[in-house]
Amino acid sequence: MPGTVRGPLPVVAALARSTHPGPTVAVTVLSVVLAAAVGLGPGRTVVLALAVLAGQISIGLSNDLVDAGRDRQVGRTDKPLALGLVSPTTAAVTTGVVSVVAVGLTFALGPAAGLAHLVFLVSGWAYNLGLKRTAWSAVPFLVGFGALPAVVTLASAPPAPPAAWALVVGAAFGVAVHFTNVLPDLDDDARTGVVGLPHRLGRLRAGLAAFAALGVAAVVTAAGLLLDDSLSVLRTGLGLGGATATLGLSVAGAVVVLRGGATRGLFRLVIAAALVLVASLALAGTALVA
Repeated sequence: MPGTVRGPLPVVAALARSTHPGPTVAVTVLSVVLAAAVGLGPGRTVVLALAVLAGQISIGLSNDLVDAGRDRQVGRTDKPLALGLVSPTTAAVTTGVVSVVAVGLTFALGPAAGLAHLVFLVSGWAYNLGLKRTAWSAVPFLVGFGALPAVVTLASAPPAPPAAWALVVGAAFGVAVHFTNVLPDLDDDARTGVVGLPHRLGRLRAGLAAFAALGVAAVVTAAGLLLDDSLSVLRTGLGLGGATATLGLSVAGAVVVLRGGATRGLFRLVIAAALVLVASLALAGTALVA
């Protein structure tokens, strides 16, 4: 087949490009920062990071595997599977292996953490396998990212349930991630029959909804901090600083959307906001547990 690359190294490189490396690395880094926020030890943090990385690789690879035909139809030149640089069999086997690794590593941290991570993974796979084409396309992101704080807190020894506000913040970020990630592809998606919730809302309303969700994450975080009477004034101030910065980024994103922007930069803005917020919580020593 034209475009097929021979040899193990090019195939590995092409596989890596098929994992959605940007979002995969971003979610992994986010889990590490969350681990710092809850005081997870170095050893458990490494295992958690490897588990999340493997899980995100499985979701990214399965997405490109399912969408290979669509990507070929719309002429995506950035998709190795659509170009024939990676065989479907190789992608499927790799997806299966990393999925087992992801689940196994988190179950090694405890059954509760394993189950929470399984919820995250199943949500991603459900999106790839069909929910992305429906009005329910945001649900896997609500559930999956909502479960991420639980994966981290339940990986502690002993495991601890997450604070309710942390779950809400994770779910809100999930909505923002979903909407901003698909905005640049709305036209290509519509041509190939993918009509999820952002497509039904339209570019403007979907973009504004994404940054409204980001604003909700900031406000809920601030409320959670103010209701936690175990924090010092300094720690509360540090956490509120991150929430304020996140709220500012949500306003900036909304302005970009109103001006007609729908680029990959909006997705990166959401990820940056997530990292800013969680890093501020880590610096504040905020307990994300119930």
